[in-house]
Amino acid sequence: MIGRVVARGASRLVPVVRWFWQRGRTPERTLRLRSRGELGDVSRVDFEELAPDIDTFLGQAAYLQLGYFETLSELIAPTPDLNQKESLSLAAGAALLKHRELVSVIRERGDDPLDLMLPFREPLDAFRRATHGARPLETMLSVHITAGMLDDFYRSLSASYASTGRRVADILDRDDDRDALVGIITAAIASDSEWRSLLALWGRRLVGDTLLIARGALRPQGLDAAEEKRVEPVFTELLGAHSRRMTQLGLDA
Repeated sequence: MIGRVVARGASRLVPVVRWFWQRGRTPERTLRLRSRGELGDVSRVDFEELAPDIDTFLGQAAYLQLGYFETLSELIAPTPDLNQKESLSLAAGAALLKHRELVSVIRERGDDPLDLMLPFREPLDAFRRATHGARPLETMLSVHITAGMLDDFYRSLSASYASTGRRVADILDRDDDRDALVGIITAAIASDSEWRSLLALWGRRLVGDTLLIARGALRPQGLDAAEEKRVEPVFTELLGAHSRRMTQLGLDA
């Protein structure tokens, strides 16, 4: 059986803005972002003026994928089950492949990938530490949830960067091999019901830290009321996609 949940790192990443759901406001329109497994048309909000410069966009996206690879790789050694080791290795390999392809995009533009990624090493490593669970299953959930949300977010940004953005969106759309993580998590929940409440709580804790990373990627560090209204639909849909992922796992968002 699982012991009690211990709150971890609650003060590590503190929001500096009041999010729209904290104000009880309802966005005027709905933006649909692509989520794996969903069909239908996709709308994108035009917030090009708020998007970061292309070096920031590419550097952050590439370093995030490298971080997913590192986190998943760390889980392989302490995992005793051979099938689970294989699942983790596939997901890690998919993240590494995306990282390498993003690095190729950077190099083709004539830039040094290390130069573009270095400014984001400290904040994104801090994000990984803040979302690293005390138990392997929590960390697997962290990768599934945070990578899903941020991949969606970077797809939404990609429309601001013409052909380069389209290439990045194509890279992020490729198979991430994280479905097996869902299987590992749901099997654990089925074998011990206490995992359900622990992982549901952990999944809710991931949202704030992940949205701060997304918010921090935008160009202005302080949005005025009109700018906030323009980006609200993006974050609304990120939360909706998060809820769907949690439901898929049998967890409450």
